[in-house]
Amino acid sequence: MKLLKSHKTFEGRTEFWSHPSRETKTEMKFSTFTPAGTIKGCLIWLSGLTCTDENFITKASAQRSLAMHGLMVICPDTSPRGLNLPGEHDAYDFGSGAGFYVDATSEGYRDHYRMYSYVTSELVQIIKEHFKVPKISISGHSMGGHGALVIGLRNPKLFKAISAFSPIVNPSAVPWGQKALKGYLGDDTQNWKTYDSCELLRAGQKHPKTILVHQGLSDEFLEPQLKTGHFADLAQQVSQPHQLVLCEGYDHSYYFISTFIDEHIAHHATCFG
Repeated sequence: MKLLKSHKTFEGRTEFWSHPSRETKTEMKFSTFTPAGTIKGCLIWLSGLTCTDENFITKASAQRSLAMHGLMVICPDTSPRGLNLPGEHDAYDFGSGAGFYVDATSEGYRDHYRMYSYVTSELVQIIKEHFKVPKISISGHSMGGHGALVIGLRNPKLFKAISAFSPIVNPSAVPWGQKALKGYLGDDTQNWKTYDSCELLRAGQKHPKTILVHQGLSDEFLEPQLKTGHFADLAQQVSQPHQLVLCEGYDHSYYFISTFIDEHIAHHATCFG
């Protein structure tokens, strides 16, 4: 691993890293904040469409709260970089910057777009072996909220807690998700279900801890792309503990995230014990 930049922040360090990835077969980047003193746990943050490893760490104003609770955060990039696959750079919602946290099976993409395994295997290994932090939880925004819900529900013993801002909860049923899942996984919609949090709930996948979700009611993507209510309705039906917080007047931006990030950090800190 290569340390690219390091900045003292609230007595801890905000840092930017790169490393050769065995899963994506490319150089991958991530950012971290590590508090001073004992680290109680690490939060993986998954960002949304068009984002990089820098968005959360520079815009969310999370370091003060992370330092107070003794938590680390690690923020991976949203896709492999440096490739030139067919259609990879044609649109903002597929390919570069839009890995959707799946392991692709389609031609070309299957060799590099392995963001599910990158997070659940490689990044987890880095957290445990390099940073020496055994307890891990997961959160994210929009496409990253989708990733957090899917990864957390599929791995309830690995991730101590799950939260999300403005997540794409039912990608099989919305344009963003349909485009990405078809492109990465092919036409068979049965193969999409393991990357759809609503379908996972239907199939009996649950997490023992309460899943926290914040959603802005002035979010322009709420109805056409996010469908947050679908997740809440299904969670209630299958008795998945959850808390959906609907926020009047808030949009899809990092202004929204920075307003409520302290509540999410406190939620994860509580789950770490």
